[in-house]
Amino acid sequence: MPGVIETSVGYMGGTLAQPTYEQVCTGETDHAEVVKIVFDESKISYQEIVEEFWTMHDPTSLNRQGGDIGTQYRSALFTTTPEQYVTAVQSRNIYQGVLTSEGFGEITTEILDAEGIEYFPAEDYHQKYLQKNPQGYDCHSSTGIAYPNSGVKA
Repeated sequence: MPGVIETSVGYMGGTLAQPTYEQVCTGETDHAEVVKIVFDESKISYQEIVEEFWTMHDPTSLNRQGGDIGTQYRSALFTTTPEQYVTAVQSRNIYQGVLTSEGFGEITTEILDAEGIEYFPAEDYHQKYLQKNPQGYDCHSSTGIAYPNSGVKA
């Protein structure tokens, strides 16, 4: 997305320091697989980023995305400012209204303040995965429902 400076994938929200992918996959570390996003607020807003977040996956599925099942696949937003937290909650509530009107269940996404929750970068082979594996898959599942009035397509 224009304005996104850097991304990396990793793990947050668990109980083990420096977890490996194999450890996270056991479900015993309580980590979620996450994407860390560094962005230029003069070019893209946090609102635009969360709109993309809501539409690029299925936030109503608990501990899974498509065929990937486990707590590491739960939907989660870790915010870094009080303003981001408010935006995340408000955007969730708006998107929930749209999803409800389309017959979907409740959004299960955790929205948490990231303070005190350490981000652990994933192994190098996970970084820029689709560049390294062009035949790999992305976006495990989606509701197919666009965020209202945003221009973000599902």
